[in-house]
Amino acid sequence: MSRIIIYLSFLLCLYSTVSKGQAPPEELKIAFLADVHFQDIYGTLQDSDYKGITNPKNGKHTLLRTMESQLHSTRIFNENYFAFFAVLDDIVQRGIKIVALPGDYSDDGQPLHIRGLRQILTDYTKKYGIQFFITTGNHDPAGPFAQESGKNDFLGNQGKRQPIFSKKGLYKPNSNDENTVVITQDIAKMGYLGITTELKDFGFSPKESDLFWTTPFCNYSLDNYTYTKATEASSLTNRTYSVTPGYSVPDVSYVVEPVPGLWLLAIDGNLYIPKKEAAENSKDSKEYSDAGLGYNKVLSHKKHLIKWIEKINVEAKKRGKTLIAFSHFPMVEFNDDASTEIEKLMGKGKWQLDRVPKEEVAETFADAGLRIHFGGHMHINDTGVRKTKKGNTLVNIQTPSLAAYIPAYKLLTVKENEIMEIETIPITEVPRFNELFDLYKIEYEFLKSQNTADLWNKDILETKNYLDFTDFHLKELVRLRFLPDDWPEEFKNFILEVSAEELLLLANIESTADYNTIINRKSNFKEAWKKAENKLKQQLKENQFNQSDFKWSGLELITDFYRIRSADELAIAEIGKERIKQYQFIIASYLDHQKGRKLNPENQTAKNTILFLTILNKFLNGAPSDHFFVDLKSGVIQK
Repeated sequence: MSRIIIYLSFLLCLYSTVSKGQAPPEELKIAFLADVHFQDIYGTLQDSDYKGITNPKNGKHTLLRTMESQLHSTRIFNENYFAFFAVLDDIVQRGIKIVALPGDYSDDGQPLHIRGLRQILTDYTKKYGIQFFITTGNHDPAGPFAQESGKNDFLGNQGKRQPIFSKKGLYKPNSNDENTVVITQDIAKMGYLGITTELKDFGFSPKESDLFWTTPFCNYSLDNYTYTKATEASSLTNRTYSVTPGYSVPDVSYVVEPVPGLWLLAIDGNLYIPKKEAAENSKDSKEYSDAGLGYNKVLSHKKHLIKWIEKINVEAKKRGKTLIAFSHFPMVEFNDDASTEIEKLMGKGKWQLDRVPKEEVAETFADAGLRIHFGGHMHINDTGVRKTKKGNTLVNIQTPSLAAYIPAYKLLTVKENEIMEIETIPITEVPRFNELFDLYKIEYEFLKSQNTADLWNKDILETKNYLDFTDFHLKELVRLRFLPDDWPEEFKNFILEVSAEELLLLANIESTADYNTIINRKSNFKEAWKKAENKLKQQLKENQFNQSDFKWSGLELITDFYRIRSADELAIAEIGKERIKQYQFIIASYLDHQKGRKLNPENQTAKNTILFLTILNKFLNGAPSDHFFVDLKSGVIQK
């Protein structure tokens, strides 16, 4: 009997050592999947007889959005359903057991989609032993409390739009290109209570197997931690704060220790600020502003979060835990420090510049102790680094979306001596990605019969893999939305008309007068053009280029500009070394040449060309974002 007692005491001591001080095991791997935007296209409405339209390819009823709608959106609505399974299967094959989802795992938190997501995560947990940890995004929930909602762009019979709404009278059809409205609560937007209840098993509540779990509102520590205490603390009634007097909203941030030595910090970066001083109904989501702008207001309206993170960091250091943070919103500027030039070129408020975190955000979180953070929200692949005046460094890693170009996820491997290896895993081949294409053909023919303006390009239905599909999606997005909305009209017209060869020639104009003559297509431009052409031929020869290399169009340049902004090093590899070299040659020709030329202040097109190429140059020279190492001690990134 005494031997048994000694053995049990040894096990208890071992558990205490493991849970309270041991570093994470070598080669611990964590996958980060951001902005999945899952929609359960084969889900079932629980309170309606409507089943969707029948997919002729497999006979299944399908609840999908129109191709027209997703080619005007920054995210794909339907095919990412199949991509999600492909990513999870890839994670299974790699033997990864911890997966973090930094928000926007659903499309506005509708019960239909949240139920489907819960089932998938549960299945992969049971079959493969994967632990999923999620945090909130501005699409899940879309507000602090439940609210009526719906979409008018599901695909219905005969290729017409099918409105589906949660309440009668919320939407009234106004044209003949729509089917009769379907009413179901399964398309309403769930608030915090609904989402955290449905998805409680994936981080929002503790599990018995967790070694530690806590929130900003807990009063226990690791030393007196129990599962019972954590379960009580996980109730949403114990996780609210006063954003302003009279308005209390949830904060579901948490820290979890799923394996010995690893602390995952899941930050709820959603901030809902009341639109009025006095509350008519503080439980109505319409009373609050949208959370999409990220951390800029968190510093002033969610100060308890900063203090808590600082406390967690102190505890992690004291106990030898590796602290990895993730949330939906970026903490560091994500435009390769080109935001100033972007605003000058495109205008204030354009290009989602209001989502760029202020420098104070990075400084605050770095000085609170965060050293590495995985974000999403922007659907881009990027790495941002900031070092504070106090000498602290924060590395912000932007995780690509599975619903945009280039679809990918991040894989973090925790190595010895606080070295982190980060790989970006593209998802190129997705089984069944074209399963809905026959339905889109019906939609296309209907829209064509209605003489729809700016009809989407049906060649997207000829794509051979998911990567090509997302690339085509981006090209159509550029044509149908970005070009009309983002760019100054005069510069847009110029860049779409100009050829690569003409851009090079303009870079070699000696005088401002000649430059203005050519760019404005004045009658006496031929002489200036000839002088530039002679100079260009010499430059091409010196740099081992042929004039025939520069036959691409301004539209191709603009499209690659968006590709690089979206996928960074992944896009650079896809575009190819030769084309990138040509872009770099043009950039150098302009930026070097402009140092000695005083541009006519009236020639805004010339100024905008230089701004555009300056931005592109910064995009091409950002921090490593594909496969790299981060030394948490020094903050140094090595490609």
